[in-house]
Amino acid sequence: MLTVIAKITAQAGKEEIAKQALLGLIPPTVAEEGCIDYVLHQSNEDARIFYFYENWESQAHLDKHLANTHLVEFGKTSGEFLAGPAELILATKL
Repeated sequence: MLTVIAKITAQAGKEEIAKQALLGLIPPTVAEEGCIDYVLHQSNEDARIFYFYENWESQAHLDKHLANTHLVEFGKTSGEFLAGPAELILATKL
């Protein structure tokens, strides 16, 4: 199992827009083959920071997810409300 922790930072003042856009990624993602879970968190210390905690059956499933239409479309508009690209941590469950 592959775990991904994605740190996503919203632009100041655009936290709610970012949150709604990120929440919109959940339904199509959890329906993807190989997605074990895909859970969004918001920092208690800085409302601009969000984390996705994801578990995938394999790297191949994650790669397919990253190329999926809903994620590609999100990437086209996310520059309007995100401070930059997501920071990803990949780890394998022991």
